[in-house]
Amino acid sequence: MAEQAKVPAIRFAGFTDPWEQRKLGELALTYSGGTPSAGNSAYYGGEIPFIRSAEIDCDSTELSLTVAGLNNSSAKLVDKGMVLYAMYGATSGEVAISKIKGAINQAILAMDASDMAANRFIAYWLRRQKKSITETFLQGGQGNLSGAIIKELGIPQPSLDEQRQIGSFFSNLDDLITLHQRKYDKLVIFKKSMLEKMFPKDGESVPEIRFAGFTDPWEQRELVDIAEIVGGGTPDTNNSNYWDGDIDWYAPAELGNNIYAESSTRKITQAGFDSCSTKMLPADKTILFTSRAGIGNTAILRHSACTNQGFQSLVIGDADVYFVYSMSERIKKWAEEKASGSTFLEISGRQLETMPVNLPSLVEQQAIGSFFSHLDDLITLHQRKLELLQNIKKSLLDKMFV
Repeated sequence: MAEQAKVPAIRFAGFTDPWEQRKLGELALTYSGGTPSAGNSAYYGGEIPFIRSAEIDCDSTELSLTVAGLNNSSAKLVDKGMVLYAMYGATSGEVAISKIKGAINQAILAMDASDMAANRFIAYWLRRQKKSITETFLQGGQGNLSGAIIKELGIPQPSLDEQRQIGSFFSNLDDLITLHQRKYDKLVIFKKSMLEKMFPKDGESVPEIRFAGFTDPWEQRELVDIAEIVGGGTPDTNNSNYWDGDIDWYAPAELGNNIYAESSTRKITQAGFDSCSTKMLPADKTILFTSRAGIGNTAILRHSACTNQGFQSLVIGDADVYFVYSMSERIKKWAEEKASGSTFLEISGRQLETMPVNLPSLVEQQAIGSFFSHLDDLITLHQRKLELLQNIKKSLLDKMFV
């Protein structure tokens, strides 16, 4: 039974020997660095990247050292491909393979097993063990780790050939995750740029970019001209007859980053609905809008529902819903500027109604709304692919290590 515990659940074909338990300090050369005197300008601004714990996975650094700074401090050089392990503060337990040659400070432990495959294996094992290490050695997440602690960790180790297979597999998986992350980031940046260019800037009546065939200036109106602003309410929480019914009832914290609100966490009964000031909001015509304690979170309502008093939702009339939803950041910014309150900032429905908005024809609204709807779908697709790959990696880290 003890022998079985030293074999991972998933292995590459051809490997059957049990893994051998070794101390990490026996497998790799380990050392930490230091920081030159911050008051000596002659030590900084040179050509040696100075890697701090928040930069262990970066290909550039905020600070750089001179040769004098390196020679007159405990800072130590590391090569590209070495394992960098963060030991201090909020980054404790983070690990990466160094992407650059540079110097490290005292908050980083460098490790080098003199083989890239072994270094990768150590890094992935430490990443898998992060929660266990921090919970064991950092009480309540406070304090720092030390090189002495890390070097004494027992690491189950397979043959170097198996380490190469495992390290290569996870390296390729990381490359795939990075590729999808970059695609996702580019789409998010592209959307931000298009939102700026497809809506008129302040004081202007036409946007920088338009679909062909549209030339008329946009009209300045108020939000009340295209939407009814509807607040909410809360049934008596001590009356069980008001709760656990079949009417969706939203609280602000539920929206998150979701485009659509599909179903609420809590539901109320018809009696609960009738007992308070909440209102029924129509599906596919309502944009939920949080009005306090985080102003401006939005979601398009998929099914008829009501909300608590933390909303001033937009029931869209003579306008395209997704066009108005694409204005969410503009509405949020305006509402935050106009919000007031002694306990917490809040925007009222009456205030929100007066927000000035630029509107094109309904046909142009529909074209813009459709464009951003498809773009959001594409962003969501890449986000889900990215989350799937990250979950696969997490699962395989558990199953391919002992």
